[in-house]
Amino acid sequence: MASTEDLQAYEEENLLLSLPKEKGWVAQHLYLFQDFWYPSNFIEGVINFQKHFQAKDSDVIVATVPKSGTTWLKALTFSIINRQRFSSSHNHPLLTSNSHELVPPLEFIFHVDNIPDKLSDLSNMTEPRVFGTHVPFPSLPKSIKESNCKIVYICRNPFDTIVSLWIFANKNNPLNELTIEETLEKYCKGILGFGPTWEHMLGYWKESIANPNKVLFLKYEELKENANFYVKRVAEFLDCPFTEEEESNGVIESIINLCSLEKMKNLEVNKAGTFCGNFEKKYLFRKGEIGDWVNYFSQAMIEKLSKTMEEKLGGSGLSFKTSS
Repeated sequence: MASTEDLQAYEEENLLLSLPKEKGWVAQHLYLFQDFWYPSNFIEGVINFQKHFQAKDSDVIVATVPKSGTTWLKALTFSIINRQRFSSSHNHPLLTSNSHELVPPLEFIFHVDNIPDKLSDLSNMTEPRVFGTHVPFPSLPKSIKESNCKIVYICRNPFDTIVSLWIFANKNNPLNELTIEETLEKYCKGILGFGPTWEHMLGYWKESIANPNKVLFLKYEELKENANFYVKRVAEFLDCPFTEEEESNGVIESIINLCSLEKMKNLEVNKAGTFCGNFEKKYLFRKGEIGDWVNYFSQAMIEKLSKTMEEKLGGSGLSFKTSS
């Protein structure tokens, strides 16, 4: 008689065979599941995460569009939440661990065979637990939506996101390089990992308006231009606001400095090795600049993306400055 694990594996295999599939870029294939495209190396983890994850009310989820400040926001969120446990300047876990290791992505955590063991490990984690995800809001497990856990979300101007994605993906998979024009085409059509990005952003955007105590919606540009304000905002949202004493002692500035691109980029832990299986840590940190896209986009590309953004986001209230 087949075991529960065998039946589950059989069901998942049949599900994958039934899903629409496209050739991938970094991953071998992309699968269309619940209206979003998932990389072949994450799809099983996404399904398991949705089925099995049990959120706790104290959980914090850092949700992001890929290449929109994920590494940075994970570092900031971890540091804000754990500032009583760890000094911002001495023996801090970020000095010896990448933020993706400290705030692991749930779709990667669940890309395993032994789910019961994984669930046991998760239930024994120190609270508050902090996780990451690229999974769109509609596909999050019920337990996340129905519990009192909090979601901090970040996205970025699509112009800069495309450049960052293009460079990162080509470096991680040099045998399957795309031109920036091909990348733009995939982005606009939504056929890329965890895309369409438009629906991804709008899902969290609408939830942040409907349920502002549940979802905090951030933009990379605003966080970069006023980090002090938004670090305080994140702390307030997570019910751990900075005290006047902490502010006067420079705790906020210490966290911002610890999590800065310059600081993280130069740490030995981020210069070598991989995360989430086969992604190179050293490619996580590039420029982090706003408006760098002007060095890569032709006029035709600017017009194409501007038109697509208007079509996809027009009337939603979600907008981005496109001038450099």
